[in-house]
Amino acid sequence: MKIIVSHPTGNANVRAIAKGFLKAGLLHKFYTTIASFPSDFSYKLGSFGPFKEIRRRSFDSKLQPYVHTYPWREIGRSFASKFRMKKLIVHETGPFCIDQIYRTLDRHVATNLNIAQKEGVTAVYAYEDGALEIFEQAKKLGLLCIYDLPIAYWETGRKLLLEEADRLPQWAPTFGGGITDSAIKLERKRRELELADVVVGPGSFVLDSLPEWSSDKIKIMSPFGSPVSYVSLGLKDKNQDGPLRVLFVGSMGQRKGLGDLFEAIKLLDGANVELVVLGSLLAPIDFYREQLSNFTYEPVRSHNEVLELMRTCDVFCLPSIVEGRALVIQEAMSQGLPIIITSNTGGEDLVINGETGFLVPIRSAEAIAEKIKWFVDNRDQIAAMGEKAAIHAQAYTWENYSSNIVEQLKAIS
Repeated sequence: MKIIVSHPTGNANVRAIAKGFLKAGLLHKFYTTIASFPSDFSYKLGSFGPFKEIRRRSFDSKLQPYVHTYPWREIGRSFASKFRMKKLIVHETGPFCIDQIYRTLDRHVATNLNIAQKEGVTAVYAYEDGALEIFEQAKKLGLLCIYDLPIAYWETGRKLLLEEADRLPQWAPTFGGGITDSAIKLERKRRELELADVVVGPGSFVLDSLPEWSSDKIKIMSPFGSPVSYVSLGLKDKNQDGPLRVLFVGSMGQRKGLGDLFEAIKLLDGANVELVVLGSLLAPIDFYREQLSNFTYEPVRSHNEVLELMRTCDVFCLPSIVEGRALVIQEAMSQGLPIIITSNTGGEDLVINGETGFLVPIRSAEAIAEKIKWFVDNRDQIAAMGEKAAIHAQAYTWENYSSNIVEQLKAIS
């Protein structure tokens, strides 16, 4: 088997797949928009403030001979975002919006498949919103179509978010494209799944969200990996004099249950709790202050700086309504934080109840408040739970993530 991989940004799970395929001798080419490597001038340029984004697109040097970039729309998106040229990045229609970036790369890869087949390629590996033209051409050439779905299938997500719009209408502007996607975009998603031979998902929440008509697809589940733990065994008790620092990390919308977490904090009025929220704003900051005035806002920062902030907190809470598998949960655990999450985060298997944290139902501020109060009342147990969380998170590695997918694909071929 020889595989082409395509993804515009090359996030952590995509990099793991590319490296795993390379290690197994399966990788033919990896298409993305922007890529830098430690030996490149562009990587060195990334040490300067205006160019820091470049380092977020850095890859293992072993991948360099296999990486092919198609950067122009992504450069335009970055420029338009930096200078707030909003018309250029309007959802779906802006010339440099994320949808156009996915579609442009999709089209570019599809046009190269004829040559790739002659070079021995037997399969294509593409992601939601960027797979349609690749799969259409691959089917004509008799190539295996592998569809990576990192978040719940759109019908499930849309249903849950429309329910949220009715339940908490004030939070509806924070849903993003989840309920505003056009019929054309939704049909693209449906067609991508229809053409797929194999569907890869990071957990049962994603694979269980697939429609019944797709039951003939081969399904592969492989959980994401965790960062290397910075937490050594034998942790000392954390400072119990100050407020309990509860951390939320993610885009600041109700898809991730932030409204429910805010309500939980209100229910704990008078308790010794500080809510720390790190994430990208999906509405003006004044909107969030109107919902809850007394939280600490932390803006988006580098990955290492996020991990540093995590180590200053006591508990991580992510009461998401719709996810795939929120990698940030494992990041928090790796830094010694016990967790409070919903099963819809895709991380139900990360919770050993009362040992690594607690599972709460979606849409229940009361349940969230109850578990936060438990931590307030049991401060002396947090360090030990954080240690267990860090150990449990280390059972999930990126090597296992990719090797599991590799072995199952080999079995198919």
